[in-house]
Parts: sequence; structure tokens; C-alpha cells
Amino acid sequence: MHDPHTDTGYLGSFAIILAGELPGTWRSQYHPDRGGNTDHDDLTVDVWDMNEVVDAMADYIVDHCAVLTRSDGTRLFVMDRKGHDEGFLIAAMAPQGIPLEAFRGVREPDGIAVADNPFTAAKDITHGLLPRYDNALAQVRHNAARLTAPAAEPDRVVMTWSGDDLVVEAPERPDIAKTLTDHGFTFDTHRDVLVLSGDDSARQGACVRAAGARLSELGVGVILRNLPARPALGTTAVAPPAPASTPAAPQSTPTTRRR
Repeated sequence: MHDPHTDTGYLGSFAIILAGELPGTWRSQYHPDRGGNTDHDDLTVDVWDMNEVVDAMADYIVDHCAVLTRSDGTRLFVMDRKGHDEGFLIAAMAPQGIPLEAFRGVREPDGIAVADNPFTAAKDITHGLLPRYDNALAQVRHNAARLTAPAAEPDRVVMTWSGDDLVVEAPERPDIAKTLTDHGFTFDTHRDVLVLSGDDSARQGACVRAAGARLSELGVGVILRNLPARPALGTTAVAPPAPASTPAAPQSTPTTRRR
């Protein structure tokens, strides 16, 4: 077998053959040693690994390497397996143009060590590395979509006056429904609503305040619809002042016309 240590182009040749054996359309680009004074930081910074490959990069200078790029932009990093007579280390490279926050909590699709046989290496990558990469990439893209999505409207409970009762449309969230029923609301199956009776206005007000406090803890706001038209909960309505009486206009006394 060819000795990789006697020919700096061996890694490049390996990468070219490997690209032709992987599923899909791949191209290979070899990055040679440019005089021993470079570690290819512009490439190694994107290596998506927290295992054997990143350990090797921490212990040895990456003086040459290759990058395989699939037609959809997927990239694989290929480097010598430093400290071993044969073989290479291959790792996925993180996708570009995605906020770093999107990678939080996503496990890296750790790279693999392969023999210096591009045909068996292609099988190891196809059945091991690439599925892990696809899974991690899907999670990252999902996170990125959430980061860029417009902020959702906060959940709110609208309590609407119906006579003396307060009515709430049956909420979809079970925790909201439980909070309301725990604080005096009862379910009206005919109207598919929750109702808080107004038979006792003081109790009704206490229930609303307690339910509102608990809903606030759940991140849910409360709106009382048509409230300005009603007296405050737990208080007695003050009768509006009677309109001032208008004194009757004095009646004129008819005069007798002299003949």
C-alpha cells in the first residue's frame, strides 16, 4: 500500500476517489501545506466535532487537508490521522449562514477515523457520519427557524360579561382550563364555555383575582370585556344623581279685553 508519509499529495488523491464513492454528487478540494506556517484556521473553525477529530486538531497542526462538498452544500473535512501510521480522520463541517445560537443544545455529529481505503471509508461515512449529520442539521435548522420567526402573540383569556355572569370560551390549553375551574368557573356543555356565576359579586371578584394571578404565573394575560360599563367587582353600584327638576314656566293670566 502506498505510504502517505512519502507523498504529500496522497491525502488529496484519497479525497478525490472518496468523493466519487459517496452517494450524491461531490467535489473534492485539496488544501496543501503552504510552507508549514499555516494550520488552515479558516477551515478547521467549521469542523463540527467534539470528539476524536477536534482532539487531533488540538494536539497537531493541520498542515494540509481536503474538503469534500456535496451539491446541496454539505461539507466533509478530511485530515491525516496524526499519530497513526495509516488512515484519515473525517468530520462534518457546520453549515454556514446560520446563527450560532441555533447550534445550542444540538449534539455534534462527531467525525470518524477511517482506513486509507476510500471504498470502505465511503461505506463508513454513508452509514455512520452522514445520518448523524443530517439529524443534527435538521435540529439546527429548526432552531434557526424559531429564532427568525416573528414573536407569537401571548396567550390571553377573555372574560366577557353576560348579564351578571362572566363567560370564557373553552380554552385549548388544559392548564388554563384547570386554572379557571379551580377558581370557580363551571363548564357549560351546551355553549362550550366556562361560566363564573355573578350570584355573589364579592366571591366573583375574589375568584377573578385569584384566577388572574395564577394565569399570570403561566404567562397568560386576562382581559375583561365590557368591564367599563359595569361597577367594579365587589362594590355596590352608585345610583346616578337624579336630573335636576326644571321649574315650571309661570302660566300667564289671560286679560280681559276692554270693549
